[in-house]
Amino acid sequence: MKIELVERNYVASEHLKGILSVKLSKLDKYFADEVSAKVALKKEGGLVTTEVMLSYAGKLVRASVSGDTAYENIDKVLPKLEGQIRKYRTKFDKHSKNSAYKEQALYAINDVPDEKQKAIVKEKHFKLTPMTVEDAMAEIEMLGHSFYVFKDAKTSAIKVLYLRNDGDYGLIEPED
Repeated sequence: MKIELVERNYVASEHLKGILSVKLSKLDKYFADEVSAKVALKKEGGLVTTEVMLSYAGKLVRASVSGDTAYENIDKVLPKLEGQIRKYRTKFDKHSKNSAYKEQALYAINDVPDEKQKAIVKEKHFKLTPMTVEDAMAEIEMLGHSFYVFKDAKTSAIKVLYLRNDGDYGLIEPED
């Protein structure tokens, strides 16, 4: 497994990197081909956040955990990843026609909720008026929503402004 480590306001020791490599390599047995993992370790305030994204056959599996230490977070994030793998196993198998995800579960997940069938229960139609990002920020504040879809006044591209967990904003722009 190829592991890319991204550190933000956190410096990972060689010991932590070794443990991370060993524990993530246990997930190799679920995949037929090479898998790449991107691990982000960031420290915000007193909490360390560990985010792991696995990329396999053009699909992503992602889990994130915050806690006191990165060592504890590794043990918490692995069951979440395995739950995601099980959840998407049939979708990946149908689309990729591969032999991935066939082994027994490595980590026990105690709190797996029963999943109900998801459906679209509401549709909205609205006219997009051209505006700047600053105007969209004012609109999202005024409405109290967590995201806002708008048409950029300069480029006429459809963009999405969203409120991040840290209180800042994120902007999603489509590529041609």
